[in-house]
Formats: sequence, structure tokens, C-alpha cells
Amino acid sequence: MSGSTPRGSSREKGTTARRELVENELYEHATRLFAERGFAGTSLQDIADALGITRPALYYYVRSKEELLAKLVTEVTDGPLEELAALAARDDADPVRKLRGIVEIIVGRRVRQPERFRLLIRSEAELPAELTEAYDQSRRAVLKTIAGVVDDGVRAGRFRPVDSRVAALGVLGMCNWVAWWFHPGGRDTAESVVTQLADMAVGSLQRPDQHVLDGEGPAAALKMLRQDLEHLERILDV
Repeated sequence: MSGSTPRGSSREKGTTARRELVENELYEHATRLFAERGFAGTSLQDIADALGITRPALYYYVRSKEELLAKLVTEVTDGPLEELAALAARDDADPVRKLRGIVEIIVGRRVRQPERFRLLIRSEAELPAELTEAYDQSRRAVLKTIAGVVDDGVRAGRFRPVDSRVAALGVLGMCNWVAWWFHPGGRDTAESVVTQLADMAVGSLQRPDQHVLDGEGPAAALKMLRQDLEHLERILDV
């Protein structure tokens, strides 16, 4: 009796693992076919053929193309949200570490699955209204998280005085663009791309060494304010 539970548990784990493997392969084939033939030009039979199973067997995993596209979109849009929110809420990380971590999370996902993100962008016009709204909410949540970290960095004196929303849009755009030019197995490794873009995001916002608070007291604070004003004047003159 006592031995039956572990055996049942092992069978359940094995079944779950097999299902995840098939689902991952299903998503990969669907992503490729949607990209090659378009959403309208791809049938469930095409996907079943690519997967090497019958169409009735495919219904065990997905009931329609629309449901399959919804799963792909949800995975791409909602996947990083929990990670980003958890990182932004950490008390043991300063804004610089948080921004670096955010870029590493987003770029890491783009370099691992660039095709899925490109599919999402190309399929925006074909998404149902409720899925479009969910996608928009997800994008706004990610943007808000990045802007909040930038704001914290500006207040803490770690980042230059910038418009946090503009800065967040720039960082997010840089991260998302990776999906269009990165090719797995190419000259650049995923790890090197993640590291370099994280460095670039932090470097674009972090104060230069000469802007670090030099000393203590009102005189040092005034010196930093003058540097900030000079920086803003240069921006306005451009």
C-alpha cells in the first residue's frame, strides 16, 4: 500500500513531462508554419502532419488554431511579467542591478525564442479583441515596471535625470529588437548578447563618474545639481 503512491506519482510525473515535451514541439511547429504560411493559410491538419500525429490526437492538446495562437501569445506576453515584478520588488537590489536584471530577463527570452515574438508582432491584426487587450495590458505593465526602476534610480542619484517613460520605451525597444536580428547558432552567442545589451542599458542611464556626488553636504549637492542642469541644457540645445 505504501509503495503504490510513489509509483502513481512517478507515472503522473512521466505523463506531465511527456505532455510538456509534445506541447513544446507543437508550439515550435505551429510557430514555424504560421510564420511561413500565415495564420489563415495554416490548418490544424498541417500542424498535425508536422508533428507526426493524427488530427484527432492533436485535439488532446489544442482544440483550434485560435486557441493555439492564444497560448503562444500568452506565453510570450505574460511569461516575463512575474519575473520582472518579483525583481522590481526586491529590497536587496539597487536600481542598477534591477535594470540589468530586467534586460537580462527580456533579452534572454527573445534570444531563446525569437520566432515566437516575431510571430506575435506579425499576428497582431489577427488576434481576437480580448487577446489584443490582454497583450496591451501586458506591454503596459512591463513598461510601467521599467519606468518605475528608472524613477527609483534617478531619485537615488544612480541614473541621470531623464524622462522615465521615454527611457523605459528605449530600453524595451532595444530588448525587443533582438528578436529580429539575433539568429541562434550565429556569430554572437545568446549569453554575449544578453550581457552586452544589459551593459548598454545600464550605461545609457547611469551617471558618468564625474557626476558621482563628490563629498558631502550642500556644496556637493549643489555641484551635482549644476551637472544635471548642464546635461539638460545640452539636451535642449540638440
